[in-house]
Amino acid sequence: MSLNQYPIAINHIAISVPNLDEALKWYQEILGFTIVRGPIELVSVDPKIGNVLQDIFGSEFRKLRIVWLSSSNNIGFEIFQFIEPKQDTKKSEVPYWNGGVIHMAVTYPEIEKLAKKISETGGSQLTEIWEINPERHHKLVFCADPFRNIIEIYSHSFEQFHANM
Repeated sequence: MSLNQYPIAINHIAISVPNLDEALKWYQEILGFTIVRGPIELVSVDPKIGNVLQDIFGSEFRKLRIVWLSSSNNIGFEIFQFIEPKQDTKKSEVPYWNGGVIHMAVTYPEIEKLAKKISETGGSQLTEIWEINPERHHKLVFCADPFRNIIEIYSHSFEQFHANM
């Protein structure tokens, strides 16, 4: 089978936050994500996974906490809290110029309500709610969680939003 024969499934998304317990509560209450495993602490001296963690995060890595969650369509969602060394929390803007992942997106038909709920619970609405296709009522908005991770909200599924525009 050729790699290009079928689309490859997205397995999970991972974010880092300065406080795992606060983030876990927020993602459960606001987006309804469910815990699959954890939270647990992982350390660089662990005989089973320590070498893997240092290979991924570098030789300075010592300790983190992590929890694994799932969305309603079974996309995994990992939340990391780097303990040693600590995460840099001085983000003041969306660093799109660095390349890499710049946001995650969720689908929720009543985006006005979800954007308001995000803003009322420590996050923020970053853009206006834009109706991209008024005939089909396709809307989107960009928000940030309380930890400055960017969340885009679509009113319709990705396929509905972009097919035959």
